[in-house]
Amino acid sequence: MKQLSAILTYLPMLVFGLVILSGGPASAMPRTHWQNPPTEMEGASAEGNETDSGDLKDSLSNMAEDPGAFLTNIKEQCVTWLQTEGLGALGAIALFLGLLLLTRFAARMVSRLVDRTLSTSRLGASSMLQRFAVNSSRRVVLFLGFLLALSTVGISIAPFLAAFGVIGFVVGFALQETMSNFAAGVMILLYQPFDIGDVVSAGGVTGKVAGLSLVNTTFLTGDNQTILVPNGKIWGDTITNVTANDTRRVDLTASISYEDNIEQAEEMLRKLCADHPLVLDDPEAVVRVGNLGDSSVDLQVRPWAKTEDYWTVYFDLLRGIKDGCDQAGISMPYPQRTLHMVSPNGDQVTSK
Repeated sequence: MKQLSAILTYLPMLVFGLVILSGGPASAMPRTHWQNPPTEMEGASAEGNETDSGDLKDSLSNMAEDPGAFLTNIKEQCVTWLQTEGLGALGAIALFLGLLLLTRFAARMVSRLVDRTLSTSRLGASSMLQRFAVNSSRRVVLFLGFLLALSTVGISIAPFLAAFGVIGFVVGFALQETMSNFAAGVMILLYQPFDIGDVVSAGGVTGKVAGLSLVNTTFLTGDNQTILVPNGKIWGDTITNVTANDTRRVDLTASISYEDNIEQAEEMLRKLCADHPLVLDDPEAVVRVGNLGDSSVDLQVRPWAKTEDYWTVYFDLLRGIKDGCDQAGISMPYPQRTLHMVSPNGDQVTSK
């Protein structure tokens, strides 16, 4: 119904345009008693201009005296024009609209075929590349079908192509940075460093990729902010795809006192990782002494988890380390410094 309503809305406008282009009803009918009579040398002499001016005044006076005859004359001219040229114009309009409908149907079929081909092929095309290919194929078919419809009804498409060439040159010269982003967008589509839905750090932004155009990439941050980053800035910088692989390693640090038993602490941490349901058995979690600090022994805890479970494992083990140390009687020391002070009488006093 919406399509039919749109056609009925624009149909009178198309009819009016074709009427104007073909000369209109007035040009297709012979002149009547209230119209300007033709002259042999139209506009060639001042006498002809004066005659035309006088005839125009007579025509206006006749229209004022008998408006019914004027309207009847207009009606007769329109009917005659429709009988002579109107049917051809309506046929051209019907052909133009029919070709547009066929073009829309063809564009839909081509886009579906491209989508199905990329989905079932072994090329490994990303969903982002598939979406771009589908949209581009549909727009190309619509554009070519529009040009074909214009040429079919007798309208030359050469001026349109020339205008598009000039516009493309001007836009390309004026928007050089945009064209650079366009080229970067093409490179991203071809090399596929990330896909829609991946968590990526690029261009100074970290977030989930929500969309990609040929000019910019849309990121959705963890606090639900939408950020648009130019593709040129992304392609010219380091790209870190956080969710590219199925598994990730969770890196944690547990600090214990120098007086505590390292083996006991390592055994407690291994058991903590083994008991967590989301920690993977393969690769095995690693617990080793990673650093001897100023006031603590730092143990590196490195279990593995699925990418989607990363933050759950991270937060659970971080709290589990504190609870496990408390239950096992293992202290987690605060940073400490030893100060040596000298009293006025020369005695040395040591204080922590």
